[in-house]
Amino acid sequence: MKLQSFSHSQQKMLFLCGITAIYLAIVAWLDFLQGPPYWDEVNFWKSSLTFSDSLLPSLADLREYHSLNTPLPFMIFGFLEYLFNQGMVTGRWLNLILSLGIVAIIGWPSKQKGSRAIVCLIGLFLCPYFLFLSGRLYTEMIACTWVLLGFVAYVRDRHWVSGLAFVLAISSRQYMLAFPLAIATYEFLGIANRYRQGQPVSPLRHQRWLAPALASLSFLGWIALFDGLAPASAIVSHAPEVQQSTLALTPGGIVNFLAFVGAYIVIPEWLLFRPAHPLRSLRQNQTKWLLIAIGLLAFCLIFPPLDTPYGNMGKVADMLPFSLTMAMYYGLALLTCLRFAKPDLLFWMVVFNALIMMKAIPWDRYVLPLVVAFWYLKSIHYPETQAAADSPQPDAETQLA
Repeated sequence: MKLQSFSHSQQKMLFLCGITAIYLAIVAWLDFLQGPPYWDEVNFWKSSLTFSDSLLPSLADLREYHSLNTPLPFMIFGFLEYLFNQGMVTGRWLNLILSLGIVAIIGWPSKQKGSRAIVCLIGLFLCPYFLFLSGRLYTEMIACTWVLLGFVAYVRDRHWVSGLAFVLAISSRQYMLAFPLAIATYEFLGIANRYRQGQPVSPLRHQRWLAPALASLSFLGWIALFDGLAPASAIVSHAPEVQQSTLALTPGGIVNFLAFVGAYIVIPEWLLFRPAHPLRSLRQNQTKWLLIAIGLLAFCLIFPPLDTPYGNMGKVADMLPFSLTMAMYYGLALLTCLRFAKPDLLFWMVVFNALIMMKAIPWDRYVLPLVVAFWYLKSIHYPETQAAADSPQPDAETQLA
């Protein structure tokens, strides 16, 4: 039975019952969030305690906490510890609540989204890191929340509010820089194309790229504060080799990340939203897709994907011989390149996330913010609404949603 056959009230009831069961199971599985620290929670909690002595952090606190992560999540966890003195459990409950908020924004079957919202929520849950990190003291849930709020404001033409949300996202994880960069690039190129075609452009429309561009510049503030990509003590003790030098890059990490996107976004999307005429699409785009396949193969031969022990895909790769590992990464990366070949906002989101991964450990956990943003945009019928909004309109400023 398809979800579309359920009435609107039945879809709401299905959502409430399903989410209640899932999150009660998470709470029970994690011993009511009281369990011992798990892996990175140890270091994250130490960093949080740096900010637990007072309501306002000192400049020394911001420069000397021992983590590669920008400090906003640790400041929030430390603030909760200052108020309640209950240890990690309060931060874990905060992450669980934020996870529920993300679920509600993406999956609530409103009249506009209907059953599509629940299907997109299933897509989100198919990324195992979302539920796995929902009740743990990790930084992803805070960063994902700010990214999601940034996109919610963006599609509602609240561009300065969106920019502020992305500033807070970058303050939560440096990698979130990819999202305002993607929006700024996409919107700037769109305006440039309008000028090239001789179409009128309202001065107000420039805020669509200016707000995310200024939000992106906040990253430079953290570099100036740290005198590098992260606090010096964390760089020395925790940073991978590629992050110990400002100019060092690992281009093969792009292939890893594209493969992660293929595994956690492209394949779930194909399973949940089967294309109507895949063979017709193949015939119409065979030349373009062949060039993409050849170009990606050449890139993989020059910059092969990195060997990594981290994450689910790293564990799978460890069980495979070298040839099959390369084939797995290439095949999944190719699916991503074909899916996001059109230069729309989704394309730029993937591009900037992949480029930033040249400075990171190739860990499939880092795809989670992109997964959250993708399924939100999918749930509101993006890019269909974007295409309608970009068509010529009497009013220069058009609502996206």
